[in-house]
Amino acid sequence: MSIRKAGGDWEPMLLGIEPRTCKVCKKGLYRNVTLFRGGWSRCTICDEFVHYSCLASGAVSFLKKRPRVCKPCQAVDASVPLPEPVIAQ
Repeated sequence: MSIRKAGGDWEPMLLGIEPRTCKVCKKGLYRNVTLFRGGWSRCTICDEFVHYSCLASGAVSFLKKRPRVCKPCQAVDASVPLPEPVIAQ
């Protein structure tokens, strides 16, 4: 008797995969898309998955800002004024 037959009938394990959407462009994120064909990454501020093209640009336009930040988080971060430094006299 083989181990496979001893196990009896079983249903194939199908995991319930929730489709994710990019919070910036509202399009679907797919696991089969690589970095060179679009890809996606996680924003370090809001902790959401976004398309690579929806990340904020870095010093060079085709490279992305490090740490990874999405465009809406960068806009919010830029609009918050920095506190004035305290100078001791």
